[in-house]
Amino acid sequence: MNLKEHIRGIPDFPSPGILFYDISPLLAHAQAWQATVDRLAEIVHEHEPDVLAGIESRGFLVAAPLALKLSKGFVMVRKKGKLPGATLPYTYDLEYGSDTIEIQADAVQPGQKVFLLDDLLATGGTMNAAAQLLRSAGAEVTGAACIIELTFLKGRDNLDIPISTLLAYDS
Repeated sequence: MNLKEHIRGIPDFPSPGILFYDISPLLAHAQAWQATVDRLAEIVHEHEPDVLAGIESRGFLVAAPLALKLSKGFVMVRKKGKLPGATLPYTYDLEYGSDTIEIQADAVQPGQKVFLLDDLLATGGTMNAAAQLLRSAGAEVTGAACIIELTFLKGRDNLDIPISTLLAYDS
């Protein structure tokens, strides 16, 4: 199945000059979504993680069904102030300014193997920050996967973990 047929390009979103790759049609097509989950499950399984971590918010849509399918736990990596209870923050630099992501303080245990998931790899900044955050909690980040990679942004060059993607866009 050609998954690219189920990705919609939306020009000038969220700002002029940006082409947004929308996975909504993929999620709405049962067979395409099942094929996506199955392909990602093969990738994740090779890394033998204890738990899967999804990056807010579309990463939740990817990681949660995979965790269920693979009988693994699921951890949310969220923007600051979105998780209840004690949290562990990680602040990272953006092109202009900074951002902070968090996990709940008890989300992972030291030595636990964690695999990261998101819908799209662009510059790699958030994925790298999530890996650093999980490591700061004592986890071993074994790899990452995304549905889409914007190869022209060279995000994988900013990662120190193995990354797999299902679809690549060159522009």
